[in-house]
Order: sequence, then C-alpha cells, then structure tokens
Amino acid sequence: MSDTPKLTHLNDAGQPSMVDVGGKTVTRRVARARSRVILGSEIIQLVQAGDLPTRKGPVFQTAIIAGVMAAKKTSDLIPLCHPIGLDDCQIRIEVAAPDAVIIECTATVTSKTGVEMEALTGASVAALTVYDMCKALSHDIVIAETRLLDKTGGKQDFHHVD
Repeated sequence: MSDTPKLTHLNDAGQPSMVDVGGKTVTRRVARARSRVILGSEIIQLVQAGDLPTRKGPVFQTAIIAGVMAAKKTSDLIPLCHPIGLDDCQIRIEVAAPDAVIIECTATVTSKTGVEMEALTGASVAALTVYDMCKALSHDIVIAETRLLDKTGGKQDFHHVD
C-alpha cells in the first residue's frame, strides 16, 4: 500500500467517481472556512457603525443567509459531494480594518463524510453576496482568499496555522 496521496474522486480507470462512504463510521464532524473580501476603505467606513443597508437588504445579514443557504445546497453545486443534512451552519462577518471584511463559516454534521466543502461553499457564497450588494459603490472589490481553517471528526484532523 502506497503512502503517496491520490485523488479520491477518480476510480481505478481514472474516471470521475463519488467516494464510497458506506464503510466509514458516523462521527461528529466540524469544518471552518474563511473568505476575505477587500472592500476598500471607503466602503469599510460605511459599515464601521453597523450593517450597510441597500435596496436588496442589509449587506451582512443578507450575506449570512446566502452563505447558510449555499452550504445546505453544496451537493447541488459541487458534482461529487455527498448530500448531507447539516446539524448546524454559522456565518460570522467582521470588519478587518482598514479595508476588508472576514467571513467565517462553521459547518457541523454527524455523518460518514466531512463538511469541508459545505464550510467553503458557505464562506464563498457569503463573500460573493457581499460583492454583489456593494458593487454599486465600487467594482474594485476583491475576494482575496477563501481557505479551510480547520476540520475535525474524520480520518484526519486539520488545522491551518497563520
């Protein structure tokens, strides 16, 4: 048996394949992902005192709802992800002065498969929602980074160190 990492979504013939989780143990699994959105100092000044109201609704509250909705639909968006019923999904948005917001999505499930993709999808769609709602103020907004911060409960835990 080789210790060389291999892609799990390819079968022996090299074709796309869903991972068979039938033999795995059900455990509580938690994953946390982060997206960083650079809005610019002018937009940040508008949100410093609280959520920025727009015609589409308050930016942060709308982004939180969008992120949770997206995390719940991850298997509809990412072809080989297993559909799972999330136990919990929390989105937190905070201003990171002078010019950005940090969005963190924590997804939790009791299942045979992990929730990394759900956490990453939730953070990503929340970031895209912030972009969409603020683009009338500037098209210089940058979604700079989306990454997995940590995951627990599966075969191998992971923790990103800044």
